[in-house]
Amino acid sequence: MLQSHLLRDTVQLSAGDQVLMLNSAADPFVSLAAQQVGTGTVLLAEDNIAILQQQFLTPTPNIQFVPFHTYILHQPAGTIATAIMNLLYQPANAWMLYGLHVAAHALRPNGYLYVVGAKDRGILTVGKRMQDFFGNVETLTISKGHRVLRSRKHAQEARAIALPSPPDLTVFAHNQLDEGTRLLLEALEIHSTDEALDIGCGAGFIGLHIARQVSKGTVTMLDASLAAIAAAQQAIEQSGLANIEALPSDGVRAVQERRFDLAVTNPPFHQGGIQTGEIAGQFIRGAAQVLRPRGRFYLVANRFLKYEPVLQACFQQVEEVGGNSRYKVLLGRSRKVGICDTI
Repeated sequence: MLQSHLLRDTVQLSAGDQVLMLNSAADPFVSLAAQQVGTGTVLLAEDNIAILQQQFLTPTPNIQFVPFHTYILHQPAGTIATAIMNLLYQPANAWMLYGLHVAAHALRPNGYLYVVGAKDRGILTVGKRMQDFFGNVETLTISKGHRVLRSRKHAQEARAIALPSPPDLTVFAHNQLDEGTRLLLEALEIHSTDEALDIGCGAGFIGLHIARQVSKGTVTMLDASLAAIAAAQQAIEQSGLANIEALPSDGVRAVQERRFDLAVTNPPFHQGGIQTGEIAGQFIRGAAQVLRPRGRFYLVANRFLKYEPVLQACFQQVEEVGGNSRYKVLLGRSRKVGICDTI
């Protein structure tokens, strides 16, 4: 990966350093940093539970984890020698900006922030914000449209823009009713006794809608984003509903031993700035595994996304039950036994 090679060639680490990876735990540079700091620590301020589970398959004593979205609330200021952010892994501009807030809070005097990214991922805009935060920024290298920028936190300067405390979770997980979600809700067939599952729940809008209608059932919401789960849990508390829960999960792993009557999803189709059907495919296969034999699975997607082949491989009946010129709502019924039983 080009970004990791650029970091390897430009980031300067020393034995004993405290290094902070800003929502970039998937970067292969993490392993190299852990080797270079020796008795020091690489702290992963990460949001994605799936990436963390992969990272810790082989435990490394000097790699630790804290949630990205609560770093400023719970971690001490001025303790980190080097902070690193790869823009490839930031879901949106708000995450990049928050990463700068975290770096300004975490870095000790004369500590460095390194940011790597491509022009089409906003590296030039981030560079301007680094100048605003730290009063300095330099370009260390440029290669194939990618840059590594570095800022130094001077002892006499603390230019970080004030961040609300606690941070508004809607910065990380939107709770708006978008067009696709509206079409999905209109198409849903919900029974009062349903045991329902919302995969990739975000801030919980869909799951809460279902929970209000399953008076004799329950709803479980899942998301790989820790910030999204925190936002969903906050929404549950505000709703006063007792028949709904939100769990961090890589796909459906957190509930793979349970069974449901209804599963729904509005899956993301970008990962690291690249269009992909892998997330939706994982959700479809996971839903087929945890649904009861005649369970119902609803998915909303842009029309140009071709999820039908995966649905047809996992369900006996697949049909379009809603949508418009931009979106389609697909329904899969009666899962095929054995076909999709491996998550």
